[in-house]
Amino acid sequence: MPQLILLNKPYGVICQFSDHPTHPTLKSCVPLPGVYPAGRLDTDSEGLLLLTGDGTLQHRIADPRWKLPKTYWVQVEGEPKEEQLEMLRAGVDLGDFVTRPAQVRRIETPELWPRNPPVRFRKTVPDCWLEIIISEGKNRQVRRMTAKAGLPTLRLVRVAIGPWRLDGLQPGEMRQLEVSLQDLPRSGAAGRKPGARASDRSQPPAAKGGKGPTFRFARNRKD
Repeated sequence: MPQLILLNKPYGVICQFSDHPTHPTLKSCVPLPGVYPAGRLDTDSEGLLLLTGDGTLQHRIADPRWKLPKTYWVQVEGEPKEEQLEMLRAGVDLGDFVTRPAQVRRIETPELWPRNPPVRFRKTVPDCWLEIIISEGKNRQVRRMTAKAGLPTLRLVRVAIGPWRLDGLQPGEMRQLEVSLQDLPRSGAAGRKPGARASDRSQPPAAKGGKGPTFRFARNRKD
């Protein structure tokens, strides 16, 4: 069966293996030849990145037609109002496209690894964490969504893609799995009703018989 690598991509690592003049690349985390990312994650974002050397599996994961849900924990600047959250849930007009409905809910501060460099806060402005689940992944989409809603993103961590989860992987750590194409989700988020809200589903996507991302929550914890 094809091999799939789950990597916790650190902040500042660019999603390529070829050398870059200003950023470390995936070579600093993945010492395996012949594997490539199935999808991307912005340089200034952290968390789950999938890699494989199997072209069919790579296409199956990255192809937006399969609508694999992607779960993000997002630290935003400001105290979100219900109308701002509803704007994110309903779909946001970003000018070049309108996002699909997302699942959005406020969460307690997750107990994550410290970010390097730390997030810069404004002492006079509150911040909070949101869980955002989308079924697409266009360039800087989540950051653009929260900015449009008046909630600029301070930190963004992807914790799940479809049935795959970080499950405690620390930055730069990876896990290898054998994956059967027949066992992958057939429709992903396409089976949900349009406009489904986060309250309809309190847990991130999990593998059959599994559970959501295994990071604890801690109130009022900063980086």
